[in-house]
Amino acid sequence: MYYLFYGFLYLVSLLPMRILYFISDVIYGLIYYILGYRKKVVMDNLAIAFPDKTEVERKKIAKKFYHNFIDSFIEVIKLVSAGDAFLQKRFTADVTELNDLYKTGKSCQIHLGHTFNWEWGQLVLARLTKYKIMVVYMPITSAVLEKLFYKLRTRSGNVFLPATNMREAIAPYLQTRYALGLVADQNPGNLKAAYWLNFFGKPTAFVSGPEKGARAAGMPVMFACIEKPRRGYYHATMKLATEDSTQLCEGALTLNYVRYLEGVIRRNPDMWLWSHRRWKHTWKDEYAPMWIDTQEKRPPGGL
Repeated sequence: MYYLFYGFLYLVSLLPMRILYFISDVIYGLIYYILGYRKKVVMDNLAIAFPDKTEVERKKIAKKFYHNFIDSFIEVIKLVSAGDAFLQKRFTADVTELNDLYKTGKSCQIHLGHTFNWEWGQLVLARLTKYKIMVVYMPITSAVLEKLFYKLRTRSGNVFLPATNMREAIAPYLQTRYALGLVADQNPGNLKAAYWLNFFGKPTAFVSGPEKGARAAGMPVMFACIEKPRRGYYHATMKLATEDSTQLCEGALTLNYVRYLEGVIRRNPDMWLWSHRRWKHTWKDEYAPMWIDTQEKRPPGGL
């Protein structure tokens, strides 16, 4: 089954990008106008994040998001046959601060959000830095898709560490110099252990693991964002958030990251993954010890 699926995708991936994007546009029409895939989730999320915008403005963002969302899958299919030269032409990055950090001899973390197209980005990054790139990811439940994505994601030599078994998976690399990529805007599994703060003005839980891991190791942290100058072309920027996480009080790194992420999303709102239910958890008083928003008081009780 896997080889049949891979063979089919290989043939599709040989098509020119203009044809692949035409296919993407057709799929967009089906997904947005006919199937309405997660449209209510997307529109509800946009209403929370941008209450000052009109319904028309939010629909415009939603439509652009769906185009980017489907394009990202088409672009992953292109990876089946596309070489490194193709990626290097279409995905550029400013990694000056990352490479300066490498000279200090320290490993680091890279925090980023679900902005398109992170799949291309991690492959290109391996060619731009001497760091060993490692990425924490959630394995796909489909065995066929998991095998395919793992093959594509690791083609540049990057190491993918399953979030379900991260401590054991990362152990062989702890004595090496690495950059650990963490998509740090996902929903946490344990709400009592999560950090809570206002995200777009609403109490939101964020995973505490990235910050706690960085603080425990005294590790530098980079923040990264991806922008899309035009269709099929991306540019990533990295900035040093802290050279020593132990110098920050608990929660400060996560707070700084979330404020950074908000800025990234506000500049290019159609580039973020609005189809996941980011505000599905309700604030409760029992989470009060984990409230880290120093600029605003925690809410009293439930919403």
